[in-house]
Amino acid sequence: MELDVITNILYATIRTGTPLLLVALGEMVCEKSGTLNLGQEGMMLLGAVAGFITMYQCDNLFIGFTVAALVGVMASLIFAFVALNLNASQVAAGLALTIFGTGLSAFLGADYEGKTINALPTLAIAGFEHIPVLGKALFSQDAIVYLSWGLVLGAYLFFKYHRAGLAVRAIGENPSVGNNLGLPVMRTRYLAVMFGGALAGIAGAYLSLAYTPLWTQNMTAGRGWIALALVVFASWRIERVMLGAYLFGFASIMHLVAQALGWAVESNLLAMLPYGATLIVLIMLSKNKQKLKMYEPMWLGKPWHKGH
Repeated sequence: MELDVITNILYATIRTGTPLLLVALGEMVCEKSGTLNLGQEGMMLLGAVAGFITMYQCDNLFIGFTVAALVGVMASLIFAFVALNLNASQVAAGLALTIFGTGLSAFLGADYEGKTINALPTLAIAGFEHIPVLGKALFSQDAIVYLSWGLVLGAYLFFKYHRAGLAVRAIGENPSVGNNLGLPVMRTRYLAVMFGGALAGIAGAYLSLAYTPLWTQNMTAGRGWIALALVVFASWRIERVMLGAYLFGFASIMHLVAQALGWAVESNLLAMLPYGATLIVLIMLSKNKQKLKMYEPMWLGKPWHKGH
């Protein structure tokens, strides 16, 4: 295999895995607070359409991503109010948010299908982008890829060393104990949900503003659901979330890799790989529930109110 092919595969793997990494990281932070939000797919679609419309009207990528993040936060607040304040089923509330986001994004984006914009440019780091094999993959990416790496590092340090990170983990394990210790349970959970919504919005906008700079209905193609499985696959550990995102990203481009290498494999079959991999991962995890419970936040998905 030629070095150029390997370089391009690594480059494409990172780009493809970036939206998965963003939305999975946001969901992992949300779940560490004990809140299960299944609305990632809907928030991604809302972020994608909001970012695209903003970019098309304003021709400003920064504003486009900012609006997408804000739309994701607003959508997450709807979920938070229903699930946390009204103590509704978090599973039902998350599914409702996905259905709502899917329908609303299709309605808002109906007049923008087929329109084009200027894609997010790459930011090559001078002197490093020409390093063989890894130079293009690591040092010639766009700003959102670099942002995702910074967020991964920040989240890792936050949960490992910062007092607030330990508080989030404590609330996810037992919010009643956290409340007795004086921790702001509801505020912490709201902030975690909002963080997850912001990253889901940015992940959706990355698809419509960078990865494929256009808007099409349901363009997330199930990435929000894959990200949910990815968090479980990673056992709620940040470094594994990053690794898993890029593994799923590689699976997503296998049909392109096969074409580049001249493999005689049906491209549609290879395009199914990320979804098949998700099913396989879930089946494998279901066989070892005891080990999974060791890492899962104890209060994940359970309702709680003050005085519970």
